[in-house]
Amino acid sequence: MDIDTFRQMVAKNPNGFLGRYGLGNKLLQENGSVEEAAEHLAAATQLDPTHAASHLMLGRALIRLGRNGEAKPILTAAIEAVLSGRSNGGKDLVPEMQELLRSL
Repeated sequence: MDIDTFRQMVAKNPNGFLGRYGLGNKLLQENGSVEEAAEHLAAATQLDPTHAASHLMLGRALIRLGRNGEAKPILTAAIEAVLSGRSNGGKDLVPEMQELLRSL
């Protein structure tokens, strides 16, 4: 799906996880507004706190914005959720999240 499709999803359902995550992720992939991506990804993490990939992408966005202090607890919480079994999958993302934390 493209950015416009995700925008339409968010417009129709502002509290829909898939639209928020998809739009934030797509904005980052296609060099869109990182600030806007962070807003949508933050909403996605609130809508589904167990989705590790949304936390990873939010962490990446915050780091790109120079907001490392905000990225740290987001990434840490995601790692803890995955390792404790509270998250639906995401074990494959833990090494990348740990590396991002080390780089901060």
